[in-house]
Amino acid sequence: MLRACALASLLLAATAQAGPPSDVLHWWTSPGEVAAKQALADAYRAAGGRWRDMALVSSEQARGALQARLRAGNPPMAAQFNPSRDFVQLAREGRLAQLDALADAGRWAAALPAVLLDAVRVDGHLYAVPLSVHMPVWLWSSKAALARAGVKAEPRTMDELFAALDKLQAAGLIALAHGGQPWQDLNLFTAVLANQGGRDLYLAVLRDHDPAALQGEALRQVLVSYKRLRRYVDSASPGRSWNDTTGLLISGRAGFQFMGDWVKGEFTAAGQQPGRDYGCAPGLNPRSPYVVGGDVLVFPRGDGSTQAAQQLLAQVAIQPATQLAFSARKGSVPVRTDLDTRSLDSCAQQGAAALRDGSRLVGNTEMLLPQPQLTALEQAVSDFWQRDLPVTAAQQRIAQVLHNTDNRRLP
Repeated sequence: MLRACALASLLLAATAQAGPPSDVLHWWTSPGEVAAKQALADAYRAAGGRWRDMALVSSEQARGALQARLRAGNPPMAAQFNPSRDFVQLAREGRLAQLDALADAGRWAAALPAVLLDAVRVDGHLYAVPLSVHMPVWLWSSKAALARAGVKAEPRTMDELFAALDKLQAAGLIALAHGGQPWQDLNLFTAVLANQGGRDLYLAVLRDHDPAALQGEALRQVLVSYKRLRRYVDSASPGRSWNDTTGLLISGRAGFQFMGDWVKGEFTAAGQQPGRDYGCAPGLNPRSPYVVGGDVLVFPRGDGSTQAAQQLLAQVAIQPATQLAFSARKGSVPVRTDLDTRSLDSCAQQGAAALRDGSRLVGNTEMLLPQPQLTALEQAVSDFWQRDLPVTAAQQRIAQVLHNTDNRRLP
C-alpha cells in the first residue's frame, strides 16, 4: 500500500510539472515501430506530458546524435537505447539519471525478469526503463511451403530440422531462407549455439569466455551444424536484407528462417496470420534458451528542467496498458511478466510464457560483448559461413576473439 501511494505521489508530481515540450530521440521509423512509438507518446500525453519527436533512421545515427548532444550540453529529455556495453559506459560517465527510487516505488523487481533488470543495472544502480523484449533467434516457417514438402510437424530438434530441410529441398523449395550479411550470419550462429549447445554452452562461450568451452567438442559440433545449414540456402542469399528474406516465406518459396520477432511486421503487412499462414517458435524445444534483447529508455542528466518529464515518461512506459499497446504494435513481448497477454498474437504469447521462465533467459550478444569484440566475432563467424574454411580454424579464431579483452588489438 505504501509503495502504491509513493508511486501515485510521484506520478501526480511529475504530471503537474511536466513542463514544455521535451525531445525524445529514437529510431522507431518502420510502420510497426511508428505505431508502437505513437502508442507510447499518446499514453505520455494522456498523462500530461508533452512529447516532441526526434526520429532518426538508424540506431547508429540516433546514438551518434545522443553523444553529440551530450557533449554540447543539450541532452534530449529521453532516448531509445539498447542494453549494451555502450550503455554501461554512459552510466559510468555520469551521463544518465538513476532510476532506483522509481523502480522501488513501481516494484519493478516483482514485475520484471532479473535478466532485464541486470541489463540496465550498473554498479548497483538502475539507469534505464526496459520497454520491450525482442528475441533475435525465433524459428519462422511457411505453412504453405511445409505442406508442399510434406513436412507434417514443426521440428523440435536439430535432427528434425535437418530432416525437414531435406524434404523442402527435395520439393524444389528454398529450404532455409537466410540473408547473407555478417550480422545475419552471426544471428544464425547464435541460433544454433542456443538450440544445439543449450544455455550452459551459450553462456560459457559468450559470457564467460571459458577456455574449455571455446576449445571443446560441443562448440565444434555447433560449428559443424552451422556450416551444414549453408547447403540449404539459395544462391541469392549473399547481401540480402532480412525483410526480403522473410518475403520468401510469405510467398511460399522458402520453408524456414531464423530471425527476430520483428519479422511479424512483414507477415502482418502481407495479411498473414500466425498459425494459419506461418509458424513461430522461440526455440526448437521448450528448454531452448530464450535470448533477450530489446529497447530501453534512458534519461540523460541535465540541468534539472526535464526531471519531472523524465519521471513521468518512465512511469508511463512501464505501466501495464502502455506495455501491451506498445508490444502489440511493434511485434515485441512486454517486459512485465505479470500481465494478461491474451490480447497479443499467439507468437507474442509464446514469448511472454518463455519470459516467465527465468531458467531459460540469456542476454543477447550486444549485452554480453563490447562492440569491438562483437564486431570481431561477427566477422569471424561470417567468414566461416561465406568461405571454405576448416572447422578447426574457425573455432580457433572464435576462441582468439573471445579470449582477447584488449579491444584495440582484436583480429
